[in-house]
Amino acid sequence: MADWGPVVIAVVLFVLLSPGLLIQLPGKNRVVEFGNMQTSGVSILVHTVIFFGLITILLIAIGVHIYTG
Repeated sequence: MADWGPVVIAVVLFVLLSPGLLIQLPGKNRVVEFGNMQTSGVSILVHTVIFFGLITILLIAIGVHIYTG
């Protein structure tokens, strides 16, 4: 049996939190921009902190597990 929880959670969060794909915090002209497909160093840092916080909460604090087999 393999635990696919961390893999699935990490992939979903990576896709959703890619700067410029769905949202960008902070944007180039506004605080939040939607779907502009651009990025900056500050937005990469903000999205990294959000990713780390969410993955820590979901995997360590809550303990999401998906078993196959």
